[in-house]
Amino acid sequence: MILNSFRDKYQTSIVGRVNPVGGANAVWAVSGRDSATSNVVNGAFSLEAKQGIYKVVIDAVEPYKDAILENVSVKEGQTVDVGEIMLQK
Repeated sequence: MILNSFRDKYQTSIVGRVNPVGGANAVWAVSGRDSATSNVVNGAFSLEAKQGIYKVVIDAVEPYKDAILENVSVKEGQTVDVGEIMLQK
């Protein structure tokens, strides 16, 4: 139990929200050969990621268009909040 608490405290991740809620099903983060994916639940997502520079891709549901965030910098032990991503039609 102590190990899990320690691990969660220093988790490295990318988090954010998608607007409108229901406008996307999944999110990917890609950095070189590293990648992570997450489902979007109630408009929110959270990806575990290693330290690096990522491209974050929001896989939108029609009629919305995919959104891409470039150069998302992730540092070890930090949570990067990319904020609210407004999807366009």
